[in-house]
Amino acid sequence: MYSITRSDPVATHDWHLGEDDFFADLAAEREAFLRLSRRRELAKGDMIFFEDDAGESCFYLEHGLIKIFRIAASGKEPIFFLRHGGEMFGLAEVMESETRKANAQALSPCVLHEIDKREFEKFLAENFRATRKVIRILGRRLRYLGEQLGNLMSCDVGTRLAKLLVYIAHDELSAEDSWRRPVILPVALTQEQMAAMTGSCQQTVSEFLKRFQEEGLVRVGRKKITILDPLKLLEKAEK
Repeated sequence: MYSITRSDPVATHDWHLGEDDFFADLAAEREAFLRLSRRRELAKGDMIFFEDDAGESCFYLEHGLIKIFRIAASGKEPIFFLRHGGEMFGLAEVMESETRKANAQALSPCVLHEIDKREFEKFLAENFRATRKVIRILGRRLRYLGEQLGNLMSCDVGTRLAKLLVYIAHDELSAEDSWRRPVILPVALTQEQMAAMTGSCQQTVSEFLKRFQEEGLVRVGRKKITILDPLKLLEKAEK
């Protein structure tokens, strides 16, 4: 979790949920990857892969928003990850040639680049810096899933929701002064989607959002949520 104080809100943190653009400091590697991959354009709602599909490729999301989710026997759709522009996904299966463990769907219009297993292995063999970054990303995501399991066992819904809101706003809170002013969430999620990410239900999420609003932590609009006091919300997330 964050190790943040009011005097220095971004000095030291090991928050493993936010990811920078995979190729932010790897210009040559990006060119090599794009040469080996296939560009795809997706509309909102398009499926990228389904659970139990062969994991024969992985993806770099140029821009857009992807949800990684499963469909439970009850009909609910727990969301494990949101993948943003600049992120890689589908890595675990392609590394082990396993079937997909979840579904992937576009939540907005997207452009992504798909690379098959053979070409990806060639890319990794020739680009050590990218290989090291893939290993680091897989480690972060394993930590995230472990934390999610711990949250479900030990945190109430309000704490889990506060964690989720801070997670979604991560990129907007990268500067020190950003913790001292209102921040609009860059991703518009429905209450049903937030419930799916916190192991709750829509009604409970709605009740906690109303409570957060009464406490002056957030402002809930029709299509956006504004975090009014990021530091206070972070304190609630760390309880």
